[in-house]
Order: sequence, then C-alpha cells, then structure tokens
Amino acid sequence: MPALATRDAIQTVGLTERFGRTLALDQLDLTVEAGEVFGFLGPNGAGKSTTIRLLLGHLRATAGQAWIFGHASGDAAAAHRHLAYVPADVALWPALTGAETLELLANIGPGIDRRYRDELVQRFELEVDRRCGTYSTGNRQKVALVAAFAADAQLLILDEPTAGLDPLMEQQFRHCIAAAVARSQTVFLSSHHLAEREAVCQRVGILPEGRLVEVAELSDLRRLRLTEVNVSFRGTFPDLEQLSEVPGVSNVHQLSRCWACHQPRMLTFSRRDCRTAPLPLFSILCRLRPRGRRCQWSADLLNPLLWRPPGRSP
Repeated sequence: MPALATRDAIQTVGLTERFGRTLALDQLDLTVEAGEVFGFLGPNGAGKSTTIRLLLGHLRATAGQAWIFGHASGDAAAAHRHLAYVPADVALWPALTGAETLELLANIGPGIDRRYRDELVQRFELEVDRRCGTYSTGNRQKVALVAAFAADAQLLILDEPTAGLDPLMEQQFRHCIAAAVARSQTVFLSSHHLAEREAVCQRVGILPEGRLVEVAELSDLRRLRLTEVNVSFRGTFPDLEQLSEVPGVSNVHQLSRCWACHQPRMLTFSRRDCRTAPLPLFSILCRLRPRGRRCQWSADLLNPLLWRPPGRSP
C-alpha cells in the first residue's frame, strides 16, 4: 500500500478492468484528497461506473489496486465503514415506504444524523409515507441522496446523482454538497456534464474511453480545449502520419472518399489548446499539402474533454 493511501480518501494504482476483449478501464492512477469535492467526468460508457464498482468492491480488478482511506477496496467490510453511496440507477424495495427505507439504510450504514435526515426530507420535499413502488425516478433519487448526505460517512460516492431531479432540487443538492464540505467530508462525484459540476467541484478528472487523460482544478481546466476539425480536400491527399506529428494534433482519421475516383477527400483531427503555447490552427492547416479548401469546427459538449466555457465560440 502506498504511504499516501493512509491520508487520501481514494487512491488507485494501475487499476484496470477488462470484460472479455473490452478494455473498460485502462491503468487508472488517481488520488482524491480527503475533504475535497472531486468531479469524475466522461461520456456515457467511459468507465466511470466501472471505476466506482471497483472502488466499492463490487468488481474484482483485472489488474491494479484501490484503497479507501487506506483500506483495500476488496475489503468491503472495512472500506464501507467510511462511505455512503448513491448509484446512477436507484432501485428500492417497492413494498417499503420511504420512511422505512431510510430507516433500513440507516441501520446498515456507517451511522446517521437523524435530525439532519429529517431536515433533508423537508428540503427535498420527499413524501416518505408513500411506498417506494409508487415513486418516480426523481423521488427514488431523493431517497438515496437523503440517506447518503445524512450518513456519518467520511466519503460520499455519488454516481450521476442529479439524474431525475428538477432544477429546484438540483439547487438543494448543491447546498448539500456545500454542507458536506463544511463537515470535512470528501465527495467523489461522477457525471458526464461538466457545466452542472462547475458549481460544486474543486478538482476534475477526465475519463474518455476508460483512460484518465487529465486531472486539474477547474480554473486550469478552463484553459484546456480540444476542438475537432473536419477538413475537405481537392487533389493529392496529405500524409496522415506527417499530420499526426504536428504538435497539438491528435486523433487523425480519414473520413470519406470520392465516389468516382475512390480517393480520400476528407479527414478529421483533434487540435488541443493548453497552457503551453498551442500551435495555431492556421499553422496546422498550412502543413497540409494541398491546403484545405473548407474547414468546419465542432465541439461535442457532452464530452468533458471538449468543453469550453459557456457562451464562448470556437
């Protein structure tokens, strides 16, 4: 176990998970410090929930290790004494009422602040007299959030926690995160929307396609930008290997061919802006021979790595 693991809420070293031939998580090295709100961001299917299941001991890692406050994640009994968990898709016991479910979760968890729990029930406008089988997705989410925030847990692991909540309840959620920080709790918050997490997270990790590509404070992340560029050509097609060697360029792919001559006519590449003097897009295009006649810019806001501050054009 690394020496730092005893002081950090979460630490993983080389954490890897394969499902058959599918590599779901690729050598994740991650440290979440005690007391911080950490956003774990990536598109759907990027490996976020797989990571959480590994942290909870629900899966056995193909390779690597993970610790929760110094306890191996595989030792679920020890690790779970320190955490409360809200899954992405909350399933409750349909015959129990909301109140009975909250009491059951309190009895099997690390402890509960019942006064705070009653306050949260009011703030989330949760009808605890109803059976859980009659609850909507949003109400099931409220039950799980109330149980987690009221728990005497050092670590809150929240997987897409605002799914199904209306904007007013999302505001209550942010208040609860602030209260957790005031109580020196650690929050590990998984999501695929950076804009929604900007108000609550202190640091963010970016996980596209199972590989951690960036960990930064939000102030630093705002200076990062990845833009997808589609370029169409007439004449001789450029050398893709040469383009891949240009600083700031990655993910170079051929997109289409001319139907008559079967020659490539369009390519796509990613161009990254960062803190280290990025190569201007015009200079990149000038390295292509022949030069592109037309350039289309696009950014996928659902992929956090492609995020740019709202209201700012490419």
